[in-house]
Amino acid sequence: MQNQSQIWQQSADKAQRTASVLRFLLWVVLVAGVVLSLLPFYIMVVMSLKSAGELAGSSVWALPKEWAFSNYQEVLSNKNAPFFLFFRNSVIIATFSTLGVMFSSSIVAYGFARLKFPGRDRLFMILLSTMMLPGIVTMIPQYALWKYFGWIDTFKPLIVPAFFGGGAYNIFLLRQFLMGIPRDIDEAALLDGASHSVIFWRLLLPNMGPAMATVGIFSFIYNWKEFMGPLIILNSPENQTLELGLATYRAANQNQWELLMAGSVLVMIPIIILFLLGQRYFVKGIVMTGIK
Repeated sequence: MQNQSQIWQQSADKAQRTASVLRFLLWVVLVAGVVLSLLPFYIMVVMSLKSAGELAGSSVWALPKEWAFSNYQEVLSNKNAPFFLFFRNSVIIATFSTLGVMFSSSIVAYGFARLKFPGRDRLFMILLSTMMLPGIVTMIPQYALWKYFGWIDTFKPLIVPAFFGGGAYNIFLLRQFLMGIPRDIDEAALLDGASHSVIFWRLLLPNMGPAMATVGIFSFIYNWKEFMGPLIILNSPENQTLELGLATYRAANQNQWELLMAGSVLVMIPIIILFLLGQRYFVKGIVMTGIK
């Protein structure tokens, strides 16, 4: 009996040591992944804080000997590429597009998740199939449509479509989240005489916070970093976004890498702040999506 207890104890100790080793290896892999992910950002920040002479004569990995914060001041005060004007345009487009995506995709997702109507599943499959359609295929027809409406060189083509659907991926994400909410809530509200609009706005939408935050973060980042759409639609310099302004600045200052890196850092700061503020809700929305 004593030998059997010793065998069990040895087995438990061995299993514990194995678990500790696996946990350590997991942490090593995670730390290595974080370091590799942050390396490009580190190089970009370091290059943006070096003078032109130091950047040409030192390694990109080395920290600057003299911190050249004047690079940021020069980017912000450049008259040929007004940073604050581009920043305002990007904020307007990204904010209103994100609000439109969150509004329309949540309503469509509610219809697919809670309502029963003929052809619902087939329509949902058709919706998902649009995710496999490359954006370049619809680029020319969309441009012809916006030109017919007279919306070229305005913000409307970059904002208005967001209020009509919100995108297949966002609808799918919110639908899966809604399907995880018990239907008892809907049935009890219907028995009390509540309409579908009341059920959606007052009962389900307040519980969709994590998923809505996830959709909002994805949408804002996408619209903030969007380049091809504004490049085709916006022609006037005063209507350009930060991405277009940065491309214009890069074309005019091809050899001034310190200024280009400073501009890239400034463009990324709002995205980093947004992600840090909504990180908890973002992770929660991803984890809870699809859980019954």
